[in-house]
Amino acid sequence: MPPRDDEANRLTGRLSRYARVGVNVSGAAASIVASRMFGTGLDREKNASDLTRALGGLKGPIMKVAQLLSTIPDALPPEYAAELQTLQSEAPPMGPAFVKRRMMAELGPDWEKRFASFDKMPAAAASLGQVHRATAHDGTALAVKLQYPDMQSAVEADLSQLNVLFALHRRMDPAIDTREIAKEIGARIREELDYRREAKHAALYAEVLRNEPLVRVPTVHPDLSTGRLLTMTWLDGTRMLSHVEQPLAIRNRLATAMFRAWWHPFAHIGVIHGDPHLGNYTVFDQDGEPGGINLLDYGCIRIFPPRFVGAVVDLYKGLETGDDERVVHAYETWGFKNLKKDLIEVLNVWARFIYGPILDDRVRTIANGVAPGEYGRREAFQVHKALKEKGPVTVPQEFVFMDRAAIGLGGVFLHLKAELNFYRLFNEEIENFDLGAIATSQSAALGSVGLTAS
Repeated sequence: MPPRDDEANRLTGRLSRYARVGVNVSGAAASIVASRMFGTGLDREKNASDLTRALGGLKGPIMKVAQLLSTIPDALPPEYAAELQTLQSEAPPMGPAFVKRRMMAELGPDWEKRFASFDKMPAAAASLGQVHRATAHDGTALAVKLQYPDMQSAVEADLSQLNVLFALHRRMDPAIDTREIAKEIGARIREELDYRREAKHAALYAEVLRNEPLVRVPTVHPDLSTGRLLTMTWLDGTRMLSHVEQPLAIRNRLATAMFRAWWHPFAHIGVIHGDPHLGNYTVFDQDGEPGGINLLDYGCIRIFPPRFVGAVVDLYKGLETGDDERVVHAYETWGFKNLKKDLIEVLNVWARFIYGPILDDRVRTIANGVAPGEYGRREAFQVHKALKEKGPVTVPQEFVFMDRAAIGLGGVFLHLKAELNFYRLFNEEIENFDLGAIATSQSAALGSVGLTAS
């Protein structure tokens, strides 16, 4: 069987990618190392700008990695994080001729006959692939997600350079040891390349949210999908940000939908949507007004062992009741080590910030009067300063996406200016929580779609 598409040139593609990313990133690295060796002073803002320019010339997975890093507190120096937030994740789309070759490689020479219609111009382009509108022979509107060629090579090259970035950070006396963060990012992004796995994720969410009227999940068409091609029903909707000036009742409905779409799968089967980016949701119309959200993308789904979910509840209950032993047990279950009293106090600063809205039994905004631009900054500064004094703390691998997704979800609530009783919403999800029950439910849910725990 002949090599598919450009995959015959994987080695060439990988070497080319290494050369382009590696030279640029290593140039920034050399500048930083030289500054330290020769005592000329470390101009972090200039070096961050140089690094961003080096990365900015390459569209693709490195953009996804960079933007992800910019949301994790102290994963990189603040100057670097600020620069990386300016990067754009959209890649130049493949043209119609290239799309035809890619579709032929995935579905065969008669691929066009499999659809009633297929728009060769993409409706959206992102870091790993692009989405096309199509129509099934029964009239169903379809979203066809087509992966760019040679993405495996690109991802491996980019993840290799991620280790260079983290190595740089470790030379700067960081507050956080990033080794476990690197492992987690690598594992999740490699999963995103597997569209068969993403199809199973979508099926999993369709099952766990089947009784949630505020959230819609697309249906996968397996006969029109492969490992690098994913076809699902097209869900019509409008951008979330187009509703931020809607009446409060509508904004609260959308925020409630977001809360349930995120917390219900986690509390009941230990699964989260790890990429709460506004582009991954649209708002569907019902009876002439916004009715809820369409959950569109299932590449970055994190499956946690039940013990991790139990620790999330333990930490919540421990903070709520002042049970220090339960709090420590939660941190230890997550994998934090060498937990002395002063380190626990530092971790609690961040925990009380993240858990704050769901510990407060009243209607409130997520920021509770703090300006959106300042939300979390005071706590992040406190934590960073304290951890710097205690030496690098290793963030457990499983914790990375939980923390990142919680912050991203809070950002959506900030944009919507929602006023909700987050305490009651959360306690509805963990009512009668039982570790054995979640283990049983997770096993059954994953097995029903052919998935296994991470």
